[in-house]
Amino acid sequence: MQYDVSLSVAYRFDNAASASRNIVRLMPADLVGEQRLVAGTLSVTPTPTEWVNRTDYFRNSTVEVAFHEAHRDITFSVTSRVNRYERSRRLDMSPPVGKLVHDINAYRRLDAASPHHFVGPSRRVPIAAETTEYGQDIAGDAGSVLEAVEAIGQAIHRDWQYKPGATTVETPTLEAFAARRGVCQDFSHIMIAALRGLGIPAGYVSGCLRTDPPPGQPRLAGADAMHAWVSAWCGPELGWVDYDPTNAVLAGTDHIVVGRGRDYSDVAPVRGVMRTSGHHWSRHSVDVVPVAG
Repeated sequence: MQYDVSLSVAYRFDNAASASRNIVRLMPADLVGEQRLVAGTLSVTPTPTEWVNRTDYFRNSTVEVAFHEAHRDITFSVTSRVNRYERSRRLDMSPPVGKLVHDINAYRRLDAASPHHFVGPSRRVPIAAETTEYGQDIAGDAGSVLEAVEAIGQAIHRDWQYKPGATTVETPTLEAFAARRGVCQDFSHIMIAALRGLGIPAGYVSGCLRTDPPPGQPRLAGADAMHAWVSAWCGPELGWVDYDPTNAVLAGTDHIVVGRGRDYSDVAPVRGVMRTSGHHWSRHSVDVVPVAG
């Protein structure tokens, strides 16, 4: 599938910021065999004083911008065209959950896709008794790692209420777990915590969803904003598998990848610091439009 993808994040401040610096991760990823970025442009208003293009440790495209002049608002906008490739469901060649530790130990590299980065706690995802017990209760009878991943994703979709506004971007994972409601970020962090508690490496995927589903298909939750889902390492044969617990589906051609990391902290769309006072407001918009073939 080919899409035109537009993303915009705008900020406005009570009082002008005398200076600010931001790290931006909004450009759809270019992933061999999975997704191709045909073309993409990031525009920033006002014009930054500094602009540096980088690739972070997890191979995400990042842009660092700095403003040295006073400003009361900033807008980051991306326009892009993306090919998302169809990936048929692969045979379940993942090992039993109890044997996955041997495969993790046998993985001798520390590259960006190494499962070693994704099996322990991270800034936003603690490994806690309650999330581990939840994962064990749901996936205790799973015959394979992939079965455990799907079982936990389906259970979170069933047991948690998708409710925009119930949490914020700063809500701790265990607070969202106790509340039993939240948005895609919460669902993904909870699923990651449950999987890691079982010894299954799991990471966070930031992206967006197709806004117009095929005829007869339900509209996916979270399609009007940036979305999040989970990537789980299912052993050396099957590798990384993406699962969307908000919609209880394996990620497919409707899911456009922007970045991957251990949790939201690694792939926040915009992260920055500024010299200002008072409150600030943000506005996000996402549009994913299929391109007629």
